Amino acid sequence: MKASRFGLGAVALASAVSLTLAGCASSDGGDSGDVNQTITTNGSEPLGPLITTGTTEVGGGKILTSIYAGLVSYAADGSIQNDVADSIESEDGQNWTVTLKDGWTFTNGEAVTAQSFVDAWSFGATFSNAQSSSYFFDDIEGFSYEEDSELTGLSVVDDLTFDVTLVAPEADWPLRLGYTAFMPLPTIAFEDMEAYGENPVGNGPYMMDGDDAWEHDVQIALVTNPDYDGTRTPANGGVTFKFYTSQDAAYADVLGGNLDVLDAVPDSAFGIFEDEFGDRAINQPAAIFQAFNIPYYLDHFSGEEGKLRRAAISMSIDRTEITDVIFQGTRTPATDFTSPVVDGYSSDLAGAEVLDFNPEEAQKLWAEADAISPFGDSTFDIAYNADGGHQGWVDAVANSIKNTLGIEAIGKSYPDFKSSLEDRVAGTLTGATRAGWQADYPSLYNFLAPLYQTGAGSNYEGYTSAEFDGLLKEGAAAQTVDDATALYQDAQEVLLKDLPSIPLWYSNATGVSADTVDNVEFGWDSVPLYYEVTKG
Repeated sequence: MKASRFGLGAVALASAVSLTLAGCASSDGGDSGDVNQTITTNGSEPLGPLITTGTTEVGGGKILTSIYAGLVSYAADGSIQNDVADSIESEDGQNWTVTLKDGWTFTNGEAVTAQSFVDAWSFGATFSNAQSSSYFFDDIEGFSYEEDSELTGLSVVDDLTFDVTLVAPEADWPLRLGYTAFMPLPTIAFEDMEAYGENPVGNGPYMMDGDDAWEHDVQIALVTNPDYDGTRTPANGGVTFKFYTSQDAAYADVLGGNLDVLDAVPDSAFGIFEDEFGDRAINQPAAIFQAFNIPYYLDHFSGEEGKLRRAAISMSIDRTEITDVIFQGTRTPATDFTSPVVDGYSSDLAGAEVLDFNPEEAQKLWAEADAISPFGDSTFDIAYNADGGHQGWVDAVANSIKNTLGIEAIGKSYPDFKSSLEDRVAGTLTGATRAGWQADYPSLYNFLAPLYQTGAGSNYEGYTSAEFDGLLKEGAAAQTVDDATALYQDAQEVLLKDLPSIPLWYSNATGVSADTVDNVEFGWDSVPLYYEVTKG
């Protein structure tokens, strides 16, 4: 990326690692395979139409990242590299000029132009379109959370150039531009966005394999885009994402050679997967955070009583024992709300002791809350999706809470992620809910704004704090990355007091591949680099 004062040189890139399956060759060596062979991997049914600004869950995100190319893309280590962009330049960090490479097209033959980006971003930011990624555009002039308004900070200069004016300087603004919300859209998308999302037309390394590519609740089949000329040229003929109702079933398919790549090892195999797969197994840090949220609308969990109970529940969980016994070294107890692989992570924030196992203090705080309003024989449940391999740890956490506080605590199972999210969105949960986050781009801000900022798309439990929002806004406008980091850490200290979410642990990327494929590498975000995988 070319820059004047601000740009790549001013961006703090994540200290994330490139996750490579030990012993598997990189894409520049080893078995080149057959470029016509389709690889298979695990996935999950997207929650809705595949719309770039409306998809925030991992299952749909993996598809969108495969069929679209943005201004930049992320290398395995989290660094950014120009893709559709020829340059992204600014003199002051607030006024940016984006120049595109010539010759890019969507798979329907339409040219990718500056207007393709401006129209897509404007759609995503429009209040009435109710896009879950709309908050990604709140730093562009003209954005509104309350009404439809024009993004006055976007202006097309010519077919290959557009200008962006931010509300305030942001030294690391280019870092987020590889996320799916910033992808371009063809003109046909705006004729009927919902229908378009069933068979989207992208400009990335892969494209939908015909009108029947998406078999709902079964799989999505992608083939290579012959006209793609970006940084992620596929070494295979396509990717088929198979939807599994359990991780155990997917693991069995990899063992049997019926699935090529699995990016999430079930907890039942934590103790054996490295022995079973040898150099085709991976267990490395990744930008993944696991927690559970307690809605403020529940009885006993708002006001001073709620603050006491949230802290008591947090301190009643023996995170070290659970990560050792249940996860067998594939998780690390949380000390904040982000990830150790992202620059700016801290293990000694003020108030982080609320994440320590402290039964005596937990019981004391619970008794203080009971003095305000007795919890009595109420049950504390934790909702989770059964298809995500969460039952083991949810039961362990519930037992830890039960044993410490002497209350009835149980897991509440939903068949899949989609159904578990429905009650969260509707505000009808009967207790807590599993809540994880896999980073969209390598930044502290991305772990905080989408989940806890007032009105953010993934802030399903409705947390709001003027103090937190203010610190987040200051951090986003900071002139240096160090200044921004300090403010984001201050914002986390607010979260440690309020505990809208109870941090549990950071996940390692645990994955395996069958002997049917080579050149398997996982990125900083724990997602395999599908385009590098060879087969045959």
